[in-house]
Amino acid sequence: MGIIEDAKAFRNDFMVGHSNGSGHGKGRGKDTLVRQNPGAARILTFQDCKDLYASNSLVRNIIDIIPEDMTRAGWTLNCQDKKLKQGIESKFRQLKLQKRFEKLYKDDRLFGDGYLSIGAIMSEKEVGENLSKEINPDKLMKIPYINAFPPNQVSRFFENQDMFSESYGEVELYEINRRSKIANEILSSSNMATVTNEKVHRSRIIHQQSIKFEDESEGRSSLESLYDIITVMDTSLWSVGQILYDYAFKVYKSPHVDEMTKADKAELGLTMDYMFRTEALAIIGGEDSITKESTSTTGMKELLDYGWDYLSGAVRMPKSVLKGQEAGTLTGAQYDVMNYYARVTSIQENELRPQLEHLTRLLMMCDDEKWDKTDPDSIEWSIEFNPLWSVDSKTDAEIRKLQAETDEKYIVNGVLDPEAVYENRFGRFGANESKSLNSDGIDRDTLDKMAEIVARNYDMERVGK
Repeated sequence: MGIIEDAKAFRNDFMVGHSNGSGHGKGRGKDTLVRQNPGAARILTFQDCKDLYASNSLVRNIIDIIPEDMTRAGWTLNCQDKKLKQGIESKFRQLKLQKRFEKLYKDDRLFGDGYLSIGAIMSEKEVGENLSKEINPDKLMKIPYINAFPPNQVSRFFENQDMFSESYGEVELYEINRRSKIANEILSSSNMATVTNEKVHRSRIIHQQSIKFEDESEGRSSLESLYDIITVMDTSLWSVGQILYDYAFKVYKSPHVDEMTKADKAELGLTMDYMFRTEALAIIGGEDSITKESTSTTGMKELLDYGWDYLSGAVRMPKSVLKGQEAGTLTGAQYDVMNYYARVTSIQENELRPQLEHLTRLLMMCDDEKWDKTDPDSIEWSIEFNPLWSVDSKTDAEIRKLQAETDEKYIVNGVLDPEAVYENRFGRFGANESKSLNSDGIDRDTLDKMAEIVARNYDMERVGK
């Protein structure tokens, strides 16, 4: 009886464990779940990131797709001055801004930092050539080039650490490892370019950082947090390859195998392996048998789908986009793809727009360009991003019909007048090419004329003509 009482006294609920931390209870010292920890932070060097990008096609998709989607449709400058609009948009193309900003954001995602250098020619040559001096818009003559360069060319940041300063925490100067020789000079003198460390003012640099900690100057590569799942996906590719290689194999059974020497078995194995792989007919003894076996793949799809789902959630991109769906097209109810494009649009608004506006303001102030020098604060203007995706012609027509019916109800019930509807539909700067829904067979000029005719006829009916 005493043994039973002792057992009851020491009996412990498996979900609780002993108060001293022993036992296998939940949350106690021997709980295997408590002893598990998330993976430690992995710091990737510039070369690590470069090697991953060069060797892994999935990594290239992760790095490239969002910057490509951000920039492929381009952007337009909206303003009343047509000469200014056409001149600056032509300058955008001359500077290859779409390609340059795509590279900027690829470097940011891959290495943690992306850089663009702004070439500035000013009326005061000494100031213009002194890279440590701020660009003075009043003395700006021309911007002949914009160049993207990798973060390994930046050796040091000089940040403003005055907490009572307006630019507290911002980089004021960059120390750049500048190669100052061009190709002809290198060929004519030596094989080595002269490398100097120059301090460059922040107004001459467009710097992009998406992941940065307050106590660190350099950004973090997006691959650092994805390293584990990239390893899993790479391992799954290798594993599937091995399974496919040995998916089906033959088993040869013979009562004479036990009587053979190792050399005989090796020779038989080589001969039969060659014959069974190259011949459909197998010649064997009466007591021998050959069977064909295959590798079981039960549950493999679920495992691979789990990897894709985890990766998709980690990079915040739909699997269809990660796998290379045609950019800018939507079929069916692809709400996940629509949400993805909404995210890309938010990156455009929060990150890309301020950089484009900074560059556009500088271009407006240039004295030696095809347009008249313009104070950007004296006119109304905006940068508008062209649509990232389009729908088919049927869906486009249905959308336009619904919009027209809604606008008609607003006008008839006095909610809006025709001028306000026109302004809402075609923008404050007039008809805008970027707002086309890409209807098949109807160009933008035709749509504009149709809208003008509808508005004019409605006005005539309303005044009784």
